[in-house]
Amino acid sequence: MRTLRTGIHEECGVFGVFSPENTDTAALSYAALFALQHRGQESCGIVVNDRGVFTHHKDVGLVQEVFSGDKLSTLGQGNISIGHVRYSTTGSNSRVNAQPLVVRHIKGPLAIAHNGNLVNAHMLRERYELRGAIFQSTNDTEVISYCLTEHRLKKDSIERAVEHAMYDLKGAYSLVIMSAQKLIAARDPNGFRPLVMGSLPDGSTVFASETCALDAIGAKFERDLLPGEIIVVEKEGIRSIRTHCGRRSTMCVFEYVYFARPDSVIEGCSVHKARLRAGEMLWKEHPVDADVVIGVPDSGLDAALGFSHASGIPYGVGFIKNRYVGRTFIQPSQKQRMNSVKLKLNVIRETVEGKRVVLIDDSIVRGTTSARIVRLLRDAGAKEIHFRVSCPPFTNPCYFGTDIDSREHLIACQMDIPEICRTIGADSLGYLSVDGVQQIAEDAGCGFCVGCFTGNYPIGVPKEQPKDKFEYRIEA
Repeated sequence: MRTLRTGIHEECGVFGVFSPENTDTAALSYAALFALQHRGQESCGIVVNDRGVFTHHKDVGLVQEVFSGDKLSTLGQGNISIGHVRYSTTGSNSRVNAQPLVVRHIKGPLAIAHNGNLVNAHMLRERYELRGAIFQSTNDTEVISYCLTEHRLKKDSIERAVEHAMYDLKGAYSLVIMSAQKLIAARDPNGFRPLVMGSLPDGSTVFASETCALDAIGAKFERDLLPGEIIVVEKEGIRSIRTHCGRRSTMCVFEYVYFARPDSVIEGCSVHKARLRAGEMLWKEHPVDADVVIGVPDSGLDAALGFSHASGIPYGVGFIKNRYVGRTFIQPSQKQRMNSVKLKLNVIRETVEGKRVVLIDDSIVRGTTSARIVRLLRDAGAKEIHFRVSCPPFTNPCYFGTDIDSREHLIACQMDIPEICRTIGADSLGYLSVDGVQQIAEDAGCGFCVGCFTGNYPIGVPKEQPKDKFEYRIEA
């Protein structure tokens, strides 16, 4: 029996490496995925290419769990490798949905890793199913694979197939694609998701979702891929195809607010610096008299520091985080989310007892986690709690790969700000404005998508079909 899943969507991390010689590219992929683990904690995988022979392993779990023991060594040597980490949703947390996706085709093997979400996935999938295609997974990546192989039959090269497939693909996608002889990276024309290129001293070329992955393997950052750009790496060298370039860039602003690691640099702007600025702007928009500023680990910490700098209110360490518990924002069920909050954070009583506390977090989605955190502070003796959020209220779903829920689960769609404040138990509540959040990454060479805050999306989104139409789970 198949039932439509009602969970929230995924956010992922991708990596690819092309080496001049057969080397341990699997180890490079492993180290890079470890650095990108924050982008996906449900499943992961690596594919290694040894002279056209693909060896892969993927499964549900963290990188160190999936590749424990001798699993990594079984992938062998190869000059090309790609990897992926994924956040899954209720009904989608299964090995079949783990990436990279490996395709066996008359034109040769193909492996794909994808970060993002297609707004026309259901239309494309329906088209291929009516032609006889049989889908094994419920993710957009398999739709992309059918699109690529369809065009591959008509074109003389895999890069031309990618170029023409991009006319069909609508939405967000940062891709690394491996053929028998080439590594290809591609970014959607709007540049919704980050994708960077780097190089290693031995002449290897690498691609990753964030620069922190380049740092982890000792790679030099070369540049961000342009929105719409396709880069082909092969034995003869590196080529750039820019047929789809030129559209206004609309990077997801939530990359700076929450998703990316603070030590990453996206589109020329330090994520750490952007979060500091978010805190500074929060103080300007929502000042308050208080004794201490604390942040919710991890993405609230930099914003709290920025708030402290701007306001002159002392910064304090308010929480100790259990590093062995994953991020709660994407926990598949409500019960799991609540249990994760209980296990994840413990208050340092000496920081907050008897004090007026400014609490900084990156977002309020359903409100459950925020209410629990406020209660932890109350129980530790906080006199007042002034909640500040480093992004605007979520009032719309995201169709481009960020795990923002549907409207019926968003607290800001059900209540106004004073009601939310009372519900979570705070003394005051202030969100960063839409104008403010678009100014936090002032050095970034891109524009921003703020559709989840405004309902105004950079491209057309489905009006009748749910964004998760083809996300199913199998029940016994």
